[in-house]
Amino acid sequence: MTGTVLVLWDVDRTLVYVGETDRAVYREAFLHVVGREAARLPERGTGRTMPLAVRELLAANDVDQQDVEPLAEQIVALLPRLLAAKSEELRSAGVLMPGATAALAAVAARPDLVPTVVTGNLQQSAEIKLSAFGLDRYVDLAVGGFASDDSHRPALVGIAQRRAGARHGTAFDRSNTVIIGDSLEDVRTGAEGGAAVIAVASGTTSAERLAEAGADRVLDSLSDPRAVLRAIAELTGTNQ
Repeated sequence: MTGTVLVLWDVDRTLVYVGETDRAVYREAFLHVVGREAARLPERGTGRTMPLAVRELLAANDVDQQDVEPLAEQIVALLPRLLAAKSEELRSAGVLMPGATAALAAVAARPDLVPTVVTGNLQQSAEIKLSAFGLDRYVDLAVGGFASDDSHRPALVGIAQRRAGARHGTAFDRSNTVIIGDSLEDVRTGAEGGAAVIAVASGTTSAERLAEAGADRVLDSLSDPRAVLRAIAELTGTNQ
């Protein structure tokens, strides 16, 4: 096929790594809402959406089951504000993943590619992280899919497809949608949500495990923008 392709970028460990700041924000939010320190924090590098991670945080710290939902709502609402207060820390302590800027720029420069994000972050949190590294210019965040839309990550693919379709007058489905991400959750999101998956072994999951999980293409990193464009073209039948 030829035509327009929707490219859905993951954020954490694919484009940037701000894990220590994220964990500090979880600690602060838990202390503020629950009134005590969290002994355990969410597991690293899972790709889970923030609302699910918050519920796991509460359960892992022995919060009564009946209190989990109302407290989770309060914590989720607080996370973007706490993260925004750490914008300088994001820039100084965060890590831009190798090749991320060049790969984003290469995709954004193509008129037949529509770059946005599908992420376990809330929309405000994703915007804060990307803007801290100057990456927001390369994606159309208005047509992305975020944890603030749905806590079930595969559902975010359809949300982004509908938003991008309305803006660009194109029907997006598995044949012309690609996810680029680093985790097993990104692979599952594509398989269940309706997108081909280019997995990048830049996170906590090896290239072998990503391939075994069903990723359509696996890259060691984003360091070669041509390899990214080539993988998109191969999976969607478009020209490089």
